Amino acid sequence: MRRSLHAEWTKLRTTNAPTWLFAATIVMTVAVGAIASASVHAQSSPGQDPVRLALTGVDLGQAIVAGLAVLTMCDEYATGMIHTTFLTVPRRLEVLAAKAGVLTFAVLLAGSAAVGASLLIGRSALAGNGFTSASGYRLISIGDGPTLRAAGGSVLYLVLIGLLSLGVATAVRDSTTGIGIVLGLLYLFPLLAALVSDPLWHHRLEQIGPTNAGQSIEATTNLHNLALSPWNGLGVLAAWTTAALIIGGTLLVRRDV
Repeated sequence: MRRSLHAEWTKLRTTNAPTWLFAATIVMTVAVGAIASASVHAQSSPGQDPVRLALTGVDLGQAIVAGLAVLTMCDEYATGMIHTTFLTVPRRLEVLAAKAGVLTFAVLLAGSAAVGASLLIGRSALAGNGFTSASGYRLISIGDGPTLRAAGGSVLYLVLIGLLSLGVATAVRDSTTGIGIVLGLLYLFPLLAALVSDPLWHHRLEQIGPTNAGQSIEATTNLHNLALSPWNGLGVLAAWTTAALIIGGTLLVRRDV
């Protein structure tokens, strides 16, 4: 397993696309969060969750992580390198596990940097826009329990999105199809929930959608209004991820290539 991990890490760090995508994950996540934090004012938008505002960029960051994860598997099929990989490591589940391990480590690093910077910038921007203790808001502080849960949970959210995408990519073996399926899963459920007028179906879509449910982990206020509690919501995303990896792993073993 150590050899497989080393091989996958070498592939990741010596390829230009993953490096740029990891940098884009951090930059775009922080930039969108900063814009959201700077554009909302406490007086005109009361009842906002400051932490969730600061983490708005995760919505975009997840798409970049998904694209990176899909390319991690599908690029080898596109170039034919997958044949060499399987000749070197005949145990295909070991290959998938190594890719998952390296991807998890890399997304943990990028996600931690993105989330930490988003909260730091958001704290300053939101305080300047009236989100202060005088207005009934707590300043964003990583030492605050709910904020720490939201920060750590958001990093885990990005990791799970990456692994979900890896499972889908392993199943379909084509980058365009894989990215299309993953982006559909991430953004179709929120769109449907926004369009559905029936309260019951709106609630159900928020409970079963990987994005709606998973991003509950970002909430630090008004938790009673959530379709699922923060950790239960992240658990729904974990279930989607587990299913994708099982399906992808099963097809990886049963197919010729």
